[in-house]
Amino acid sequence: MLSRLQLLVTRKLDGLLQGDYAGLLPGPGSEAGESREYRPGDDVRRMDWPVTARTTTPHVRRTVADRELETWLALDLSASLDFGTGQWLKREVVVAAAAAITHLTVRGGNRIGAVIGTGGGASAPARRWRGGSAPAGPGVLTRLPARSGRKEAQGLLRAVAGTAIQPGRGDLGALIEMLNRPPRRRGVAVVVSDFLAPAEQWARPMRKLRVRHDVLAIEVVDPRELELPDVGVLPVVDPESGELHEVQTADPRLRQRYAEAAAAQRATIAAALRGAGAAHLRLRTDRDWLLDMVRFVAAQRHARTRGTTR
Repeated sequence: MLSRLQLLVTRKLDGLLQGDYAGLLPGPGSEAGESREYRPGDDVRRMDWPVTARTTTPHVRRTVADRELETWLALDLSASLDFGTGQWLKREVVVAAAAAITHLTVRGGNRIGAVIGTGGGASAPARRWRGGSAPAGPGVLTRLPARSGRKEAQGLLRAVAGTAIQPGRGDLGALIEMLNRPPRRRGVAVVVSDFLAPAEQWARPMRKLRVRHDVLAIEVVDPRELELPDVGVLPVVDPESGELHEVQTADPRLRQRYAEAAAAQRATIAAALRGAGAAHLRLRTDRDWLLDMVRFVAAQRHARTRGTTR
């Protein structure tokens, strides 16, 4: 299954997203380069004031994009991800998103690493993962070191796909915090989760992560988390606590209250991500996730290049 997924990602992304250093959050670079005279449309935040003072002519400092990008994935594989009523399980969408991001990252010698959460609790030290599986005990946070090369990237994806989901509540905040400690060079951080944990648990680590990195939050959603179908009595099990509830879905007022509560919850998640300065991509289990990702990348590129001087 993983091989078919990688083939699908490679064919579709290579056909729709061309260019050697393709990334989910492309930018002009952060390394200082040469100065040149200011032209209308240039970013005034890049003004080179020392040169401007010496020449009495406004100058801006060019920036040079790093030729080696380091990307880190924070993958939430807690029990709530082991659910899905659409074409995919939420867990499968997480693995698929990781495969797409990995494909976009490993070009040109770029490095990619990951931290994986299967529940709250103590963290595990970094392990060798080429061709192996990540440890998946209950309450384990696993770190897979950042490496370059397609073989290493394939090993990372096998480790992610081989991680077993464990019962119990996860700690998304602790998972994101693993990208903050130890401090890393500036790069891209991608958090993939359903973000069903309370926002106060993970919002602060997300804001802290944004200080040093470009942050992309991929929210995985199932349609039954947004609204209930009219199917009579529906047994519902909380995968993290194991609690069983019976819901009378024939009641239209109950379905309306559920939809309103779900919309409010998603609005809270979106507001917390926006407040953290993270780019936000929502993938659904009943949609073409790859097409949604391609559209997102295209929109990000357009937003970054619109109105800039080349």
